[in-house]
Amino acid sequence: MDGDFRTEFTRAPSGLRTNPALVLNADYRPLSYYPLSLWPWQEAIKAVWLDRVNIVAEYDECVHSPSTSIRIPSVVVLKDYVKPQKRVAFTRFNLFLRDEFRCQYCGDKGDLTFDHVVPRARGGVTSWENVVAACSRCNLKKGSKSLRQSGMALRKPPRQPGSEELRNMGRRFPPNYLHETWFDFLYWDSELEA
Repeated sequence: MDGDFRTEFTRAPSGLRTNPALVLNADYRPLSYYPLSLWPWQEAIKAVWLDRVNIVAEYDECVHSPSTSIRIPSVVVLKDYVKPQKRVAFTRFNLFLRDEFRCQYCGDKGDLTFDHVVPRARGGVTSWENVVAACSRCNLKKGSKSLRQSGMALRKPPRQPGSEELRNMGRRFPPNYLHETWFDFLYWDSELEA
């Protein structure tokens, strides 16, 4: 019975659901905006204990060991700067982020897949410059035809995004949960109200 509990505890991904910690680089900017750089509270406490981060803000809740009590960190900053990647990985998620989670033919949101502008059957390659987000309806309508043959047009031409561009794009799509202690670090360069 005790072994079953431990197995269930380690498999449950509840760490990010309760008291996640926002992780900031040494320059006090999030490591990523989308997905937002979050650690489960257990990882944040471990990093504090190993002296890899400084605590910037805390939750009201505490965790206890037999000899120690520590407030759960809500914002931590890395002691060593992590250089952001220059190259943007060509992934389905990054493609959807580049295209702002909208079909590049009709502009609809939701039920997205991807489409080769020049169909693979006609020699099209899978690359940033030839693949766009598309809803299922538009993807089926276009099929293996060219844009001209299908009578469809793109909202914007596909291209490879830069890492900073994609990072800024991610800031437009905040997660469902934002703790009040995170706001000063998520939009640090936005204009302040007078």
